[in-house]
Amino acid sequence: MSTDGPRRERAPRRRSRRFAGALLAVIGGLAVLAGGGAAVSLTQGPRVTSVEVDPDAAVEASGTRLVLTADQALSEIDPGQVTVSPETPFTIDAVGRMVGVRFTVPLDDATDYTVTIDDAESVGGGPAATLEASFTTPAAEIFLLQRNPDGDDTVFRSGLSGDEAVPVYSAPAIDDFRVSGEHLVVSVRKGDASALYVADLDGSDAREMTLPGEGTVTGLQVSTRGELVGYTYTDLALSETEGRASVLFTADLRDPEADPQPLLVGDEQPSIASWRFVPDASALLFVDFAGDLIVYDPAAAEPAPTALGTAFAIDAVSRGTYTAFVERLDAAGGVQLDLTTGEETPLVAPDEDLGQLGRVLPVPGGGTLRQYVRFGGDQLPEAQGAAYVDDEGAVTPLFEATGSDGLLQTCVSPSGRYAATLVAPDLRTNPYDSESLQPLPGELRTHIVEIATGEEVSVLSGFGISWCDVGPWDGAMG
Repeated sequence: MSTDGPRRERAPRRRSRRFAGALLAVIGGLAVLAGGGAAVSLTQGPRVTSVEVDPDAAVEASGTRLVLTADQALSEIDPGQVTVSPETPFTIDAVGRMVGVRFTVPLDDATDYTVTIDDAESVGGGPAATLEASFTTPAAEIFLLQRNPDGDDTVFRSGLSGDEAVPVYSAPAIDDFRVSGEHLVVSVRKGDASALYVADLDGSDAREMTLPGEGTVTGLQVSTRGELVGYTYTDLALSETEGRASVLFTADLRDPEADPQPLLVGDEQPSIASWRFVPDASALLFVDFAGDLIVYDPAAAEPAPTALGTAFAIDAVSRGTYTAFVERLDAAGGVQLDLTTGEETPLVAPDEDLGQLGRVLPVPGGGTLRQYVRFGGDQLPEAQGAAYVDDEGAVTPLFEATGSDGLLQTCVSPSGRYAATLVAPDLRTNPYDSESLQPLPGELRTHIVEIATGEEVSVLSGFGISWCDVGPWDGAMG
């Protein structure tokens, strides 16, 4: 009788016992590792596993978020536990393992930022830990228009120094341009009328936009909410009884072939003297030809104009606060107006005499930029200037144009770090460009100044820096 059978039966049993033993050893090892990992978490507290932020968007607009993710669910985070360096206003939201920090103003360019969360704790208990995330914003980038009497006009894209400027759009007669978050929109002259083009930010994929008819476009502006463009339009065929004069139209930059939409107040298309998009809203603020100041939201369930008194110019609308800075005949230097309540408050007075105060711009983070004219002993103007006035009235001089130089426009960078002043040197020998629908002196210089120090950063040839909401024809500040 053979004995091979029983031996073959015992071998599989031994292999099964060895496999079971190995499996138990692996499970035991995993348990030890898991226990060790839990022990590490309990002794070290929460740790950062990932950070999401868009530094490019952060320098261009408010509302950018940094999202920090921890390795475990966190207990409630109080805003007092969070700091941002350099100091920047922010709000927070937190759920589970994620903490979102929303920057309520655009950030400074070329700056190292650090977000710190102190005493962060796990919902499961254990020691507190400090969570930290750092990032660097890119150098500032601007767009600028240079007109050329001997060739094509060109919109350039460059850094603040102007070095390595890149042409992005050229045409024989560029009248004006604006830059949104996604698009470049350019108004050009065609004969006696305007044409409007929209392109990508690098100038590619340029497409002509539909206009209301054959006429001229002025007051070009853009809104990042919905990628809208707005302008006032006037028919070439205009008489006392026919045609449209300075009627406000808006259009979608993403649909250039669509018909632009007129501003309708009731059944009327009012003629507009000055206007602005209200940031972060669908409303429009405008002054009509009668001098009435009106805020109007065409997207409201029941659109109705709200009268806010009279004005002759709108200087700016502050982002995030719904505060407008307007000029009234009875208020030298302008007033600030809460668009939600209609409440009017005077501006902080400068703690030194600047001269005759003019237009005003809000500076993100606090304070305002004031334009002024200083008169000499003979009561003739001797200088035009711009100065920063903080919330306490302290003055930082930024720029003065003297002699025959003319200060045409002043604008503020998105973060409030810089001011740009547009100057026409020696107006006596600097003739206007008569070929343009909106003429300007032939030689123009843009001076960029750091607001905190008053130091000049650079001087660039051209106008219409992309920080401006409007062109230099819309008053002296934009």
